[in-house]
Amino acid sequence: MSNAAIFFHPDGYDTTGARLMGRHSAGESFLRGFLRHGDIDRLHLFNAGTRPPAALQPLLDRIEPSTRPVTWLNRMGRGRLADPGCLYLPQPTLAAEAWLRSPLGRNRYSLCGITHTTATHRATDIIADMMTSPVEAWDALICTSDAVRSGVEVLLEATREDLRARLGATRFPTPELATIPLGVNASDFAANDQARADWRARLDIPADAVVALYLGRFHAAGKMNPATMALALEAAAQQTGRPIYWIVGGWSATDETTALFHAQTQAYCPSIHYRPVDGRPADTRFSLWSAADFFISFSENVQETFGLTPVEAMAAGLPSVVTDWDGYRDTVRHGVDGFRIPTTAPRPGLGRDLAYQFANDWITYELYLASAAQMTGVDHGAATAAIVALVSNPELRGAMGAAAARQAREHFDWSAIIPRYQALWSELAARRAAAARAEIGASTSPIDNPRRLDPFQLFETYPTGILSAVDRLRVAPAMTWEMGRDRLTLPLGALGAWALPSLTEAEAVFSHLSARPEASVAEILETFPVNRRSFLERGLLWLVKFGIVELVAPPTVTNRSAS
Repeated sequence: MSNAAIFFHPDGYDTTGARLMGRHSAGESFLRGFLRHGDIDRLHLFNAGTRPPAALQPLLDRIEPSTRPVTWLNRMGRGRLADPGCLYLPQPTLAAEAWLRSPLGRNRYSLCGITHTTATHRATDIIADMMTSPVEAWDALICTSDAVRSGVEVLLEATREDLRARLGATRFPTPELATIPLGVNASDFAANDQARADWRARLDIPADAVVALYLGRFHAAGKMNPATMALALEAAAQQTGRPIYWIVGGWSATDETTALFHAQTQAYCPSIHYRPVDGRPADTRFSLWSAADFFISFSENVQETFGLTPVEAMAAGLPSVVTDWDGYRDTVRHGVDGFRIPTTAPRPGLGRDLAYQFANDWITYELYLASAAQMTGVDHGAATAAIVALVSNPELRGAMGAAAARQAREHFDWSAIIPRYQALWSELAARRAAAARAEIGASTSPIDNPRRLDPFQLFETYPTGILSAVDRLRVAPAMTWEMGRDRLTLPLGALGAWALPSLTEAEAVFSHLSARPEASVAEILETFPVNRRSFLERGLLWLVKFGIVELVAPPTVTNRSAS
């Protein structure tokens, strides 16, 4: 199977921070799954940050110690990505990475990214930019659900149509759009009788009580409005006449906002036995499922794309009551693993004012999300009936929970998902190899990003003249190497040293010129290895700048007429 270097930055995989996000949990889960189930001989990690590998190793070991040799690739050495042949990105940033790859040759390696949200301006810009960047058919964007893939296709087609209409464009990059769901390490969520007893004792919940569970980040505007869940649970409690306990496990930005979330939610379900829990600690995120009898999550937010918690609930053997919404539709089978509750949204065209106000920054991102979600209806009758069925029928809960656990193990465990990733990477490698054999030429040749041009090209008209191969230089009058070295090693002389010749090379230039009256740029460069000549050519002007050598014939300043 094909391998890929994993784009590794702590922010993509560390779940110990106070602001735990879904992408952190998804990243940690993927990496643990890849380390457990990847068909690879060696783990390649692309170090995307500035911390040395030794400082990152504890995070990797905490997620899952690697049983294979590990190769760390430095972010300044993208050429080494030719082996393993693909860079896996835990985000959809194909366009930016394609430009960084381009100077090396566009068929040097493949790129594979993944969507998490497509609602922010940054996310939509990143995806739309694929239409004007050098992404290729041997690159891919993984869409985590059919719904998000449809949304990406709508966005890309709208971008193509704009480019056709305004610029007459006819050729567009065509990265592969592959629908592969997020996975879970199902064994991490397996039901545990001791954990069930411990949590119920800790939360003062009777052993025979029926318990609903919600687990996730609290954000009524950006994740989901909990009022609809509360209303449905309250109605079910009234209909059944039975006490219903609701564990609400999660977190928000501050303790104050967390407390406010709980208070506002409880206002809609006064007879429900409400149990708040901080859902961030790892032992809580994995063990709290055992305390529940069914899972509830009524997402209605366009920021959502997949929704990992229903799959975690399935892995824990819990039936689910979830909305029929984006990725939830791809995971919970209605009437088999639980119930999906119908949702209804306004027709296309009725939200243009929301988009325009958000584009102008007249409303915040949170208000944009909340406004759209507030206009999404949830079928309260169906929601209440589903909860009543599960509360009243322990056999139904057991059957649906068992079906959910099987589905999670067979279809959503990383042992089933990672081979799909690797099969995709193999397909991309085959396309890349075929393109190389066909000698496509210009489409795979190195090019520069037109929005990130060489400053000496973009600002070519700024200086009086341009150094050429025939220009001649000589040692400045009365200059010695000791004087020149002192000038170059003072802080102002050494500024930007990483891009300049070494002191050894500068001394070699000085020695060469000291042995003769003068020499051309071309003659000086011939004394150096070919791979250093570009550095030396521009570095000659470093020596001119500090008065160590000088141009025999400097450019002439002329007056220009005002326009």
